[in-house]
Amino acid sequence: MKLAVHLRHIFLLLLILIAFSSCSGRIDGVIRQEEGPGGIAGAGFSLDITLGTRMASLIRTLSEVMTGLPANGPILNAGLIGKSIAAAPGVSQVALKNPRAVTIAGSISVANLSEFLAVPSGIVGASSGGESLVFKYDPKGRLLISLDRNSGPLILTMLSPEVNQYLSALLAPVATGEPVSKSEYLSLVAAIYGKPIADEIAASSIRIALEFPGTITGIRGGTARGSQAEFTIPLPDLLVLEQPLSYEISWYQ
Repeated sequence: MKLAVHLRHIFLLLLILIAFSSCSGRIDGVIRQEEGPGGIAGAGFSLDITLGTRMASLIRTLSEVMTGLPANGPILNAGLIGKSIAAAPGVSQVALKNPRAVTIAGSISVANLSEFLAVPSGIVGASSGGESLVFKYDPKGRLLISLDRNSGPLILTMLSPEVNQYLSALLAPVATGEPVSKSEYLSLVAAIYGKPIADEIAASSIRIALEFPGTITGIRGGTARGSQAEFTIPLPDLLVLEQPLSYEISWYQ
């Protein structure tokens, strides 16, 4: 997953961008580790995400309904999103732009990955298995990400009201709290917005590739070759969270 973020911002990318993107979305990243025991880890990420045609039209319509104003300009405002990410701890530079009204692209530089990925207090919720959210980076060689139906809504409370409104308008269970299956969710979207929108959501995913500072020795939820890990996250899996999403990477330095 060429991914990353202080929890609220990884989901700013993985909930806003994925939620409104088609299968053309991609995030790439490189994790760098300073030499010596306990050296500070940094990272660099690039993203290039384009909205699907039908989804772009729907988001414009929803925006006009919610604001009462014409939806002029880019659908995903690179300037506003960039400012939000730049405010995250550990971030050193953000350069995002809108090459087209339906596209957002650019780079994010992180000087301190541990600060960037730190879980804000109050985010971890209880579940039958204990913690419902885990997002941990171990500089000794391990990255763990886990998300379920208990922690998903907690993260959404940290995002702007507009994001929640969009996801609720898309009937996303992660926002509405409805414990429906993926098939039930897509059927509901088809009934309200039409089958083409439901089909576009069903076919959407984001591809994330991360380069680690050592040979990967173990991976869960993706594939690895040498020091690079790749993940493909289907949009319905993230919006519905019918099953917990869990990813883990270990590497040898």
